[in-house]
Amino acid sequence: MAVWSYPPTPKQLAVTACCFVTGVALLAVGAHLSLANVGPQQDRVKARRNFVKDRLRKLLDD
Repeated sequence: MAVWSYPPTPKQLAVTACCFVTGVALLAVGAHLSLANVGPQQDRVKARRNFVKDRLRKLLDD
């Protein structure tokens, strides 16, 4: 734990609180966007995996 020689001013506390709230909001938005796009990303991965499997089967069977 840090020990300060002088306490922060009310303005410094307000700026710190605003920075903290902004950081939390950015994290929340990022998490929301990440979770909102999980389904389409999984669909693309499945389609790519199936394409590669089919392509390999075709190449190896011939």
